[in-house]
Amino acid sequence: MRGLFITGADTGVGKTHVGTALATALLAQGVRVRARKPVESGCTRVNGELRPHDALAYATVTGEPLEAVCRVRLMAALSPERAARLEGVGYRLTDLVAHCHAGVGAEDFLLVEGAGGFLSPIARDGLNADLALALRLPVLLVAADRLGAIHQVLASAEAIERRELRLTGVVLSEVLPQNEPLLDNATDLKRWVKVRVLRLPHGAEGPVAARLLLPLLTG
Repeated sequence: MRGLFITGADTGVGKTHVGTALATALLAQGVRVRARKPVESGCTRVNGELRPHDALAYATVTGEPLEAVCRVRLMAALSPERAARLEGVGYRLTDLVAHCHAGVGAEDFLLVEGAGGFLSPIARDGLNADLALALRLPVLLVAADRLGAIHQVLASAEAIERRELRLTGVVLSEVLPQNEPLLDNATDLKRWVKVRVLRLPHGAEGPVAARLLLPLLTG
């Protein structure tokens, strides 16, 4: 199965922005993308239903039904594992794995986004790391391009590699406008990691973001 598991060095680092840009780039090449955000917390209640923001972004880009993208929707803006306990929602890691595989053909590209950081709990019996391991997909690591990113990237990369998963690249996402002109995490990180490091500037959207991230898909 072709695909990619998108994880974060922290929460709120721009994983969905990166993921939807990659989906856009793949679709432009004629690749059929199956996007999965199997569980999402912090959903908004709309007309009596929980509406997941990130999963909706993927569904909009790929044209898939929202139900195919996201299986578990939770209201509390907490780790999915804790939000599920508080809201009485029961699911296990195997449920998320099955959801990620459902409806995905041999020629499809499976794009899976975790919830939070790589070692954050995603189910009562597993971390994001465990989901990535079960899916056996290459891992793309996204980090916010700010002071402290080098430590977060290296710690996450070590955790990924210790599980014998392939780290395919690092994206430094400028979540907020950069106000430190001397900061250059991308250049510094290239000394310490052996994979491609790309920077996604603040405000880069849609086709622009897709073009900037295209090298991640071309080897």
